[in-house]
Amino acid sequence: MKNYMENVVVIDHPLVQHKLTLMRDKNTGTKDFRMLLNELSTLMAYEVTRDLPMEEVDIETPVASMRARVLAGRKLGIVPILRAGLGMVDGMAEGVMELIPAAKVGHIGLYRDPETLKPVSYYCKLPGDTSERDMIVVDPMLATGGSAAEGIRIVKEAGCKTVRLMCLVAAPEGIEMLHKLHPDVVIYTAAVDSHLNDHGYIVPGLGDAGDRIFGTK
Repeated sequence: MKNYMENVVVIDHPLVQHKLTLMRDKNTGTKDFRMLLNELSTLMAYEVTRDLPMEEVDIETPVASMRARVLAGRKLGIVPILRAGLGMVDGMAEGVMELIPAAKVGHIGLYRDPETLKPVSYYCKLPGDTSERDMIVVDPMLATGGSAAEGIRIVKEAGCKTVRLMCLVAAPEGIEMLHKLHPDVVIYTAAVDSHLNDHGYIVPGLGDAGDRIFGTK
């Protein structure tokens, strides 16, 4: 498993871990779950964008001239995987889009075929200039890795050269699959849990993120 962890960044900031624990608690209701997801996504956004390229420019402060760093202008895009990924977009908007107004949002809709258990795409709308952007694919749970891998494949097929995945919780099985299919993609997560159970849920996990976000179960 060690090799598969090379492209995994676990965000262990105390605030991230605290909010994740509250989200894991089965007694946390839909309203609080959404609020925590929003806050956690915002906090994680800073880590996901930590290595954005910079360049130096000449400016005048009220005191002196200086060389200072600014973003190098690389365009960003955020792509939530429907439906659970939608819950992370507001947090990403606060953490990225309001700070970088040029960032655009695409959407990929996937569901798991009950017979084959493989992801099936039913919707895709990406920015027209996807090939010119660094894309952040967003999905709360990296379980088997099937949906994330398919979403990343779609984004790459649209011409994107740099893709990152942001998730709340990851399972070793999902990390392994993603590493095999997309070894160039860095995974940002708040936790790597123990394993998947017989129903494909992450253990200990936090349950079905989509149901808990939208109160559908």
